[in-house]
Amino acid sequence: MILSIKPLSVNEAWQGRRVKTKKYRNFEKAVLLMLRPMDIPEGDLELHLKWGFSSAGSDWDNPIKPFQDCLQKKYSFNDNRVVRAVTEKVKVKKGEEFIQFEIIKLNNGA
Repeated sequence: MILSIKPLSVNEAWQGRRVKTKKYRNFEKAVLLMLRPMDIPEGDLELHLKWGFSSAGSDWDNPIKPFQDCLQKKYSFNDNRVVRAVTEKVKVKKGEEFIQFEIIKLNNGA
């Protein structure tokens, strides 16, 4: 199915300036400390994400932008280079939540 409408970005979804919550600032600080050094390939990127949620009601797409912004900040790349993403959520016990990721060069036939 194709819908003939321009996709709405997160930035266009709210009016005015958005301010990070204390919880987000703490999350960002913790993630940036946990991320190990890595080289980001040149060109278009593919991002693989796996979320371990303790709540089955968690949406698979909600944590993408905050986490992707942490990756962008840590590894100094523009996240608009991510042109494909594979995202999965799994149910885990409370206290066993996790984020697993991989950033790879997109093989787009070039």
